[in-house]
Amino acid sequence: MEHEAVASLLASALDDPFTTWSLGSFGAAASFLRDPDEAAMPLADTRMGIATERGAIALDPAAVCRPVAYETGFAFGWSHAVALCLPEEACAMNQRSVITELGPDHQAARPEDRESILFDLGLNLLAVDACVRASDTRTIARLRSAAGGGLFGPGHAVAAELVAAGPHRVFLTRIGRIEVFSPIRSEAGSASVGPKTHLLPNILRLGRTHAATAPIPSGWVPCGAILPPHPCRDGAGGRISFRRDRHEAFQTLLARWGDPDLIAAKQAAMGGEAVRGRHARSARRAGEAQDACLRGEG
Repeated sequence: MEHEAVASLLASALDDPFTTWSLGSFGAAASFLRDPDEAAMPLADTRMGIATERGAIALDPAAVCRPVAYETGFAFGWSHAVALCLPEEACAMNQRSVITELGPDHQAARPEDRESILFDLGLNLLAVDACVRASDTRTIARLRSAAGGGLFGPGHAVAAELVAAGPHRVFLTRIGRIEVFSPIRSEAGSASVGPKTHLLPNILRLGRTHAATAPIPSGWVPCGAILPPHPCRDGAGGRISFRRDRHEAFQTLLARWGDPDLIAAKQAAMGGEAVRGRHARSARRAGEAQDACLRGEG
């Protein structure tokens, strides 16, 4: 029954064009989002997912992940997410430390991409293999010449060349994959609303699987997240009028998939009681911001 409940959660999120998906690790992640009127096709195999002209998501229906819903409060509002977690011993990917050619991507979401060549970028991350996929001979040749070396570091020009070439980015986890077909944007302020990836070397050096603000249970590792539409922000992060329906929808997810202790701490704090611990204080701040919105003051 629990597996059926998780499958229902994933299916509902896939049906919602306002929900953003993320797969990856702290500092290296791919996200998938589509416009409400954007053409989206179901996958032609047994995986759960959809593909658009800009990207695709494909989820393994056999993967038994644990959803962890949580809220993070901060000075001017809050964020929310449902982390998709696996036990630490079950989440590990290949952890390659150098650029490595993997051959044709036979598991590509779209049949037309399955003969393109997949290259692991060699980031040596626990829960994700960050890859690129190329079909043009020039990009394939450049990646082959860089194989055996690292992506970042002095004298490593391949990262900048990949930004210019814009190959497909393919992020693989034990629960599924996200593929991004859109060009890579490197200019300040050019972030798109839609499928995209980010690699942040300074954060990757920390070696963390997730941000310290995320209350992930001990022994579990988030391989990705569902980001339902926010009550106060649009897909680009811009401010919108408070949407009570969105707020109530996430509170339902929080009640089903959240940490009961944090929910109780949030309720206690809203009643004037003192709470201890980083995550409990963050839940309190989220509750305070939500209460202001519910009272029309947000």
